[in-house]
Amino acid sequence: MPELRVGNGFDVHQLVTDRPLILGGIKIEHTHGLLGHSDADVLLHAISDALLGAMGLPDIGQQFPPDDESFRDADSGELLKVILKLAREAGLVSIQNIDAIVMAERPKINPHVMAMRERIAGILEIEPKRISIKATTTEKLGFVGREEGIAAQAVCLIKIND
Repeated sequence: MPELRVGNGFDVHQLVTDRPLILGGIKIEHTHGLLGHSDADVLLHAISDALLGAMGLPDIGQQFPPDDESFRDADSGELLKVILKLAREAGLVSIQNIDAIVMAERPKINPHVMAMRERIAGILEIEPKRISIKATTTEKLGFVGREEGIAAQAVCLIKIND
């Protein structure tokens, strides 16, 4: 009988001027992008860790080590596809839902939410209605408020054969 499990993920990356901004698997026009070994998509990284956590598998940093050059500038959507395959091999029956939040002062995230939901749904082979993405600022407080970085948090509920 399948059981329900919850996973939680969180990620942060620094904003820099010489990189494209990739969030939720889509490119967003902005003056800055996120610095990281891969494309630094904080939203997909948070979702990846949520799924891995729910499955009881090692986190994204262990799956795709930052010192492994084969992952340099990797598309986080492709990495999430690998994670989905690992999860299925470990007994994943279905992803019930994903609830995520992106913390950024700029750019405005809400105009891009539907495109992100559709892209993530395509990667995970689920309906977009199973994905919620919310955006918030930190009211000019902390590194997000100073526009030094962007953070994302995600929770997922899955069914697994245990």
